[in-house]
Amino acid sequence: MFQPGHLHRSNLPGQLQFAIDLFYEVRQDPKEGAMLHFRMVGEIEGKAFSEEFDLHRDTAFNFASVLTRVAAKHGLPTGHNLIMHGHDEYDRMYQDIRDKLGARPGDPVNFDHLAKDGF
Repeated sequence: MFQPGHLHRSNLPGQLQFAIDLFYEVRQDPKEGAMLHFRMVGEIEGKAFSEEFDLHRDTAFNFASVLTRVAAKHGLPTGHNLIMHGHDEYDRMYQDIRDKLGARPGDPVNFDHLAKDGF
């Protein structure tokens, strides 16, 4: 279930048990500028977790890859993508992030940010 600033995902009956909430917002960092702050909380197979991280404005659009890595770190197999390209939730979340960051096609990417954001 998606609503601006929040995505909730959970398993279907008969699948690996998980329930994950992802919250995101734009924050201004005095040194780095606009950052997309994520808070990911949930439970995977009965084990609770919580993690927060930031992505630079210009690298925030690779959020699905980062979310998959964070979820895998906490026990969700990588085949259970939290959000997939081409799905309505992904498209709506992507557009919401673009709107929140004021991003436009063709905006430059600072390659130093890629390393800082763990890519």
